[in-house]
Amino acid sequence: MPPATSMDGMTNLPVRMARWSAGHPWRAMIGWLVFVVLCLGVGIAAGTNQATTEDYRVGEAGRAEAIAAEGGLQQRPVERVLISAPAGTGRLDLAAAAAKDIAARMGKLPEVRSVADPVRAADDSAVRVDITMNGPELDGKKHVDPLLAQTAAVQKANPGLRVEETGSPSISKGVEKLRGDDLSRTEVIALPVTLITLLLVFSSLVMALVPLLLALTSIAAAVGLSMVASHVFPDAGVGTNVILLIGLAVGVDYTLFYLKREREERAKAGGRLTPQAVVELAAATSGRAVVLSGFAVAISSATLFLADDVIFSSIAVGAIVVTLVAVISSLTVLPALLAKLAQRAERRAVRKAERAAARGKSVKPKKQPRTGTGRVTAAVLRPVAKHPVAALTVTVVAMLALAAPVLGMKLTDMGRETHSRSITAMQTFDRLNAAFPELKSMHQVVVRADADRSPEVTAALRDLAKEVEGDPRMTGTPQLSVSPDKRISMLQIQVPYYVHTEQAQSSLADIRDTYVPATVGKVAGAETAVTGDVARYTDYPTHQEEKLPLIIGALLLVTFVMTVWAFRSLVLGLVGILLNLLSAAASLGVLVLVFQHTWAQGLLDFTSTGTIGSRVPLFLFVILFGLSMDYQVFVISRVREAALNGTPTRKAVLDGIGSSAGVVTSAAVVMVTVFASFAALHLIEMKQIGFSLAVAVLLDAFVIRMLILPALMLLLGEANWWPSRAVRRSATPAADTAPRTLENVN
Repeated sequence: MPPATSMDGMTNLPVRMARWSAGHPWRAMIGWLVFVVLCLGVGIAAGTNQATTEDYRVGEAGRAEAIAAEGGLQQRPVERVLISAPAGTGRLDLAAAAAKDIAARMGKLPEVRSVADPVRAADDSAVRVDITMNGPELDGKKHVDPLLAQTAAVQKANPGLRVEETGSPSISKGVEKLRGDDLSRTEVIALPVTLITLLLVFSSLVMALVPLLLALTSIAAAVGLSMVASHVFPDAGVGTNVILLIGLAVGVDYTLFYLKREREERAKAGGRLTPQAVVELAAATSGRAVVLSGFAVAISSATLFLADDVIFSSIAVGAIVVTLVAVISSLTVLPALLAKLAQRAERRAVRKAERAAARGKSVKPKKQPRTGTGRVTAAVLRPVAKHPVAALTVTVVAMLALAAPVLGMKLTDMGRETHSRSITAMQTFDRLNAAFPELKSMHQVVVRADADRSPEVTAALRDLAKEVEGDPRMTGTPQLSVSPDKRISMLQIQVPYYVHTEQAQSSLADIRDTYVPATVGKVAGAETAVTGDVARYTDYPTHQEEKLPLIIGALLLVTFVMTVWAFRSLVLGLVGILLNLLSAAASLGVLVLVFQHTWAQGLLDFTSTGTIGSRVPLFLFVILFGLSMDYQVFVISRVREAALNGTPTRKAVLDGIGSSAGVVTSAAVVMVTVFASFAALHLIEMKQIGFSLAVAVLLDAFVIRMLILPALMLLLGEANWWPSRAVRRSATPAADTAPRTLENVN
């Protein structure tokens, strides 16, 4: 007699959606395709609203830039043409003619605002020509191609010289191209490895293609929706990267959770339930877990809006949109596909049986997918079950040891000089700074005062310029600019050191704390602020550090509330917070151990800056907290399901974790593959993000969920469910024979 299913009692959303989709598979599949096409179409029609220079302003540097822009003194895109003679040729005598040719050619371009007079290096090794472009600073990369073409033409006309170009626009364009090439390579790596993993899990090409297909279509729809969302939250150029990174991981994961449960329920039913009924059972369990996980990732990602930063807003939008779309695909089109594939398999089995009967033969029963705890998982859980205190102590101490390097973590903004030297403009950047070290960085002192105070402000800024003349950390002749209305003034001071050096950092501190207060700071009614390369580099990490406690606090609250809401347990809410903190801290510790030192440079193909990108910890905490909820919800759902069916808590913990270990491991392999492929990128910050997430998922799936969580839950016993009485009342030996119904599952 088939087990009771009480289908009519199921009114929750995942089951209702699965019931409709399984009953109308073609409508569901066509509806999904229409949804994806509409999202892309609307997104393309709306276009992407790119972030502007104003969107990136933070701290005192941002305030200074806003004041400068008010007076028309804002930073503009600048390209520099470097003319030098190849070593040993002594042909620099031809540089003057080449510089004149460059100036003439560039001056005719509509993209060019002005061309400066040629400047010869102090050691007579090179000549440079500075070209200021029209438009905002960030738009320079869109219009730099004509300038690069003219530089190439002059190089061709002067084979005895080296004529090359660099600057923020050409470097940004090179970085953009490198990022695109790197992402293409990650797809080449991640997609085949993901497909192979799924083939090993399902032993079926069709079933392996389903998660991959749904993940890719979810990504496509999310890209379109993110373009629409960019008109509210401007795109900082990282949204697509995040959608690819998160979309492939969660898209495959959610489908995998659902598929594995559907196969398990079908095997248990032994043909006694229709494909639609099996799909509804999967929806009532894994479908519910997918919804909870998806909302957890989305809400966790939303805490990034608290960073008050356009880059993190872009990341939040990308992560939220692709996660919710992946949830929708798992609840709508996936049940339809599963029902259709199951019906097709049944018809094929019937035809095979009929052909066999006609030949007087019997059909060999099809091997059912294995359920329950696997051999490897059982071997891992056995010592944990016997010695939970020892297992918990050893693993927690090991995780804390991995986390220890966090105490020495140094956060910085990854400046321009950290970009890969595979970018041609960066090679020129190095040669330019070697010949003209004063171009390495700068300070800009910006002052706003009434027009009648202009003479006083000018005199004070000239005093400041004299004060820094003898300071070896600053060089050249400071340049003073005044707005047409005399209200805004700016003094630019060159620094012959890269922004991350101690000399540059200390010079900024002295400019802000000593030189400015002693000069222009004394002008009554004057508002002063300092920006420039060094200030930008310094203020951004400071801004992130200030926001980090707020965001982590919000994350902890979200994790706690979501877990309590999902499992009706305050204890599990606290457990979720502690485990997530432990996992994040350990992965950050490994990141510091690898990237703040030089021992892994050759292994991972990077040049250590001795620092961690200021965005990495925040990104890691938010995304990891969200993704770890996938495993948390899926694993504890199986434990709670068993407990609600009357299984004693100890056995429910071991059975639930054991039965979910296979799918968690498979999902982790997919996630690690995706994240590790991002660790192969040339951009150091993206490499750090990919590496840290890959390590975090490994630790979360194999140490937290397989060792620490079961040991902790075994020790807590019935206290796991406090204050929920229903679970504790059900988890008694007398209830072991309780019928397995859909109501009990929920």
